[in-house]
Amino acid sequence: MEIITLVSTWLIPTFLLVVLTLAVIKKVPAYELFVEGGKEGVKMAFSLLPFLVGMIVSIAILRSSGALEALINSITPLLQLVGIPADIMPLALVRPISGTAALGMTTELIATHGPDSFIGRLASTMQGSTDTTLYILTVYFGAVGIRKMRYALKVGLLADLIAILSSIIIVKIVFG
Repeated sequence: MEIITLVSTWLIPTFLLVVLTLAVIKKVPAYELFVEGGKEGVKMAFSLLPFLVGMIVSIAILRSSGALEALINSITPLLQLVGIPADIMPLALVRPISGTAALGMTTELIATHGPDSFIGRLASTMQGSTDTTLYILTVYFGAVGIRKMRYALKVGLLADLIAILSSIIIVKIVFG
C-alpha cells in the first residue's frame, strides 16, 4: 500500500520534471508553448459552450417536465415481466446523455437502496459499463466542426444498450 501511495504522490511531478528537462535539452520554448496551448483550450471551450448549454437544458427539461417519469411508468409492467427493477431505468436512459446526471441518479439509488442491494450493485455496474455517448459526440464532433454524426450516434447508442443489458444480466448472475 505504501508503494501505491508513493507512486501516486510522485508520478505527476516526476512526469512534469522529465518533460521540462527534455524541453531544456532540446531547446524547446516550453512556457510559450504552454501559454499557446492554454489559449487554444480557452477558444475551444467557448466554441463548445453552445453545445453543452443545449444538452444541459434538454436534460433539465426532460427531468422536470415529468416526461422521463411518464415513460418509466408506461414500461414498468414490461420491466416487471422480465425482472428488471423499474428504479434503474432513469439511470439507463440518462447515462448516454449526461454523466453528471447519471452519477446523481446512481448516488440517489445507492442512498435509497444501499450499496450492497441488487439495485445498488446494478447502478454501480451500469455506471461503470456505459458511457455518455451524446455528450462525447457533442463535445468531440463539435470541437472539430463535424455536423453530421452518421453512424457514430447509432453505434454509440447500440453500445450503450448492449452495456446496459449486459450489466443487468451479469449482476443477476453474480448477485441475483
